[in-house]
Amino acid sequence: MTQVPSPEIETETVDRLRTVLAKASRRLRLTHSDDDMSPSQREVFASIVRNGPLRLSDLAANEGINATMLSRIVAKLEEGGLITRRLDSRDGRVVHLSASAQGVVLHETMRLERTLALSEAVTQLSLNQQRAIVIALPALEELMELLRGDAR
Repeated sequence: MTQVPSPEIETETVDRLRTVLAKASRRLRLTHSDDDMSPSQREVFASIVRNGPLRLSDLAANEGINATMLSRIVAKLEEGGLITRRLDSRDGRVVHLSASAQGVVLHETMRLERTLALSEAVTQLSLNQQRAIVIALPALEELMELLRGDAR
């Protein structure tokens, strides 16, 4: 059942929020360090770095990607030296994925580039606008948890 936003937040406002978040995400993904990765590869790579080591099946569930597509993405990331695969010592059918040392360095570089780009933009806002962002952060963080389905 689809819920209608509360009377305090009109549908148009929610649509504006969605648009701003999507545009910000796209802009911040345009870093130079990960030029060779597709958006799907970036998302899978980031998930492995943040959550690894993790099983291939868990990654598929987390990312909502079919196994065939995920296998191609993982192969490309492994070929690039960004991740490693390891068979489970107890069950040879289970594959664990981890970021390689090179992958961790790339991920940190990507994060730094995106943080610096966002920081530069934020400093161009007025102090009141900057304060508004700081005040809104807890609500935005909770919103992301709700969208992930991790709400407490």
